[in-house]
Amino acid sequence: MAESLNVAAGDKAARYATLQPQLVALLAGEPNPTARLANAAAALRQTFDWLWVGFYLVDGNELVLGPFQGPVACFRIAKGRGVCGAAWARAETLVVPDVDAFPGHIACSSASRSEIVVPLRDSDGDVIGVLDVDSERLNEFDDIDARALEAIAALVVHGEAA
Repeated sequence: MAESLNVAAGDKAARYATLQPQLVALLAGEPNPTARLANAAAALRQTFDWLWVGFYLVDGNELVLGPFQGPVACFRIAKGRGVCGAAWARAETLVVPDVDAFPGHIACSSASRSEIVVPLRDSDGDVIGVLDVDSERLNEFDDIDARALEAIAALVVHGEAA
C-alpha cells in the first residue's frame, strides 16, 4: 500500500496522470468498498485542494452520504434533486460551471460555486452511487475532469479504470 501521494505540479491533466497510477497502487488488494471510497476521496482532495470530495450511495430512492473529505454535508438526496440526484436520474456525468444557475441546486455548503458529479456503476452498468466534487471557484471543471473522474470512479468500484 502507498503511504503517501506524490502530487504533481502543473496543469490538471498532469496531476490526473500522476494520480491515476498512485490510486491503482493505493486501492490494490483492498476489498472493502468503504475503505476504497474513503481513500479515493482523500487522494482527490489532497491532489486538487477542492472544497468537497465525496460519495453518495444509492439506498432505495435516495442517495445517502458516504465517505467524504471537506465540510459537513447533506445526509440524503432524492433521485432527481440537485446536481447529484440529477446525475443519478440521468445516469450521466454533470459538469456545472455555476451552481447558482443550476435549477434545484442543493446548497449543502454556501461556499460551493461549481460542481461535477460522476455516476458510479456496478458490473451491470446500473448506477449505485455518485462521486461528487465541489469547488469554491466558478468554472472549475471541464471535459478533462469529467473523463479522468469517470476513470477514477470505475477504478474505485471495479479495481480498474474504464
